[in-house]
Amino acid sequence: MSDVKDLVRRFLLEVRSGDFPERAVDFMAPVVLAHQVVSEAPVTVERSPANYAAHVGEMLDAYGRFSFRLDELLADGARVYARWTQVGTDQDASDGREPTGRPVTEVASAVYRVEDGFIVEYWIQIDRAGLAAQLGA
Repeated sequence: MSDVKDLVRRFLLEVRSGDFPERAVDFMAPVVLAHQVVSEAPVTVERSPANYAAHVGEMLDAYGRFSFRLDELLADGARVYARWTQVGTDQDASDGREPTGRPVTEVASAVYRVEDGFIVEYWIQIDRAGLAAQLGA
């Protein structure tokens, strides 16, 4: 179990943190099922390591070089629960509004399922209403 927990810890601190998104290939299976909740409607997206690295790049574009703090990490068998706080600066005008330049805090959590030494599936929850309020949406 500690290997599973360590794999997810390293993935979050190295890849999700924005430090080394290209290392996603070291932690993720070729196809990962990403279960997300968008406007209270469950959505499953297939992510590849390259796709995930690009997703982290989008976050860097939107929030600049953000800080990433791993607040909690619990493991049970092949599943690892993680909760984190990310703080960046609103720099994104892609949604039709001017960036505010103000700090933006994201609080999120996810459960990762690991199989054969790679993340194969995860369930993520992000405080999207909190993000929208900070961005003035």
